[in-house]
Amino acid sequence: MAAEEQAEGLQFHPMEQFTVEPLFGGDTIHWYTPTNVTLWMALAVLAIIGLLVLGTRKRAIVPSRTQSVAELAYGFVHSMVEDVAGKEALKYFPYIMTLFIFIVFSNFLGLIPMSFVTTSHIAVTVVLALLVFVSVTLLGFYLHGIKFLGLFWVSSAPLALRPVLAVIEIISYFVRPVSHSIRLAGNVMAGHAVIEVFATFAGAILIAPLALVGIVAMFGMDVLVAFIQAYVFTILTCVYLKDALHPSH
Repeated sequence: MAAEEQAEGLQFHPMEQFTVEPLFGGDTIHWYTPTNVTLWMALAVLAIIGLLVLGTRKRAIVPSRTQSVAELAYGFVHSMVEDVAGKEALKYFPYIMTLFIFIVFSNFLGLIPMSFVTTSHIAVTVVLALLVFVSVTLLGFYLHGIKFLGLFWVSSAPLALRPVLAVIEIISYFVRPVSHSIRLAGNVMAGHAVIEVFATFAGAILIAPLALVGIVAMFGMDVLVAFIQAYVFTILTCVYLKDALHPSH
């Protein structure tokens, strides 16, 4: 009996919140099945349209709050692209702005109770990272041809070390989408899992106050992580874009 009570007391699953489920019932998920991931990605897109399209449609000289937020986001990403990748990269600003604003909204919508954070799933972040990786690689070869391979040849190093450094550079280049995607998904998932653990212990009378303090602290941390991880993903995209535009060491 004691063993059963102990087992029941330990039955909490902090990773259960990341389960992909069909919206309309059933157990089988196909590529075309609407899921909770589909729903929250669609809500993120609708929220983005509401901010950037509907919120700025009047283009008032004295902006409303919504227009001010939209202009602030636009200016923030625009400055990031120009500062990191140079003015030549500004023609690719719409793509980078799309990445940033989608990740930001997905992260913040995931902070709503009973919501689903889409960027916690590696399948979502891998697609985003692979789009960046393939795009900048194709762009590099399109702009520079075979000279793009100069990205892997460290001409400033001693001649004997250059082949070794070239191998290291090639490996690090192809690891980019892995680190790019895992960093975002891992940080977002970890924060939500820890909040779930604290929420489980909030039911215990003796440690409930400490658990509530932990929930508030972790939620505040997750708010920062929601923005910081979008910023990190975007600034790394700008760095990779810079390599495609200026491949030589």
